[in-house]
Amino acid sequence: MPKYLNKEVKQEKAVVVGLITRYQPKEKVEEYLDELEFLIDTAGGVSVKRFFQALDLPNSRTYVGTGKLEEIKQYVIAENIELVVFDDDLSASQIRNIERELSCKILDRTNLILDIFASRARTSHAKTQVELAQYQYLLPRLTRMWTHLERQRGGIGLRGPGETEIETDRRVIRDKIALLKEKLKEIDTQQATQRKNRGKLIRVALVGYTNVGKSTLMNLVSKSDVFAENKLFATLDTTVRKVVIENLPFLLSDTVGFIRKLPHGLIESFKSTLDEVRESDILLHVVDISHPEFESQIETVNQTLAEIGASDKKTIMVFNKIDAYTYDVKEEDDLTPSSTTNYTLEEMKNIWVAKVNTPCIFISALKKDYFPELRDLLYNEIRDMHAIRYPYDSFLY
Repeated sequence: MPKYLNKEVKQEKAVVVGLITRYQPKEKVEEYLDELEFLIDTAGGVSVKRFFQALDLPNSRTYVGTGKLEEIKQYVIAENIELVVFDDDLSASQIRNIERELSCKILDRTNLILDIFASRARTSHAKTQVELAQYQYLLPRLTRMWTHLERQRGGIGLRGPGETEIETDRRVIRDKIALLKEKLKEIDTQQATQRKNRGKLIRVALVGYTNVGKSTLMNLVSKSDVFAENKLFATLDTTVRKVVIENLPFLLSDTVGFIRKLPHGLIESFKSTLDEVRESDILLHVVDISHPEFESQIETVNQTLAEIGASDKKTIMVFNKIDAYTYDVKEEDDLTPSSTTNYTLEEMKNIWVAKVNTPCIFISALKKDYFPELRDLLYNEIRDMHAIRYPYDSFLY
């Protein structure tokens, strides 16, 4: 089995590349590249420059046009750049052509996310899921990736499969994928049995975009010490805790965060982890209201929940990080229409309370602001569901 390197790697200098298209205006691309740079930081690198190009469609050979590629090349040479990361998936031929021109390591968004997952995986279960996703990613890019790995090992994008041996036989890789799928089936069966054996307890799952404060909230509600930090995908393994509020016990799980352009293969690989969400009774959808694009993050989470068959769950919207919320004050003589950046926190609360058909609450998990109100809301929702499902256990509440 490939070894996973968890040792610290030196901070690699990187540049990021995005395309402005008719479907993706510059403002949206800027937002995507902000996130891509955060991913690079999480992986242990540092982004020093970003490149844009306006094209109707990506160049089939090199993603960007030849002129833009030459501009990137000159910068890479002048600044000794080690890594160029593209915001969209690249084909094997695109990677090969770009690498030939730039003579440095080339990654796309999916490869970068997989690398972070490889470095974050701690349990055998998580490592198996990541390993499967990485092999599925590598298979169509096998010829290019294996020669590249043979020449240059280590660093961002090269953790996981390929660290210990170079395998050029596609049949061997397919066999590995088949074995990993079988192993995950066994794990799925074991975990399904564990979930069934948890007794008459309501299951609550924390879901949300990555880095919105789910683990911090988990620690607050369950009084535990789940790992939490200001990095993307700080949580990879699902953590389940038994929590008791006012004599009413329930199970609370903290799951992997979602992200835009999440590779479909990764969702498939993490089926058993996401089963915790699918089989939950109540979802706590945590939102970072201080993030300028929190609305699109909500949309991404809802799309992912629909994709895994969990969109019909009872949901409580938890708008977190109110302590970090800011807004732009309009001048009195400014007659232009107000935008979301001009709304006070109170105005934003009123908008979202009226907008969603589910209970919602605004808190700061870090500062514990409005935490008693969240506990009360959670207790009431769990109690009502418990009373219907287990009417003979009314002594609990």
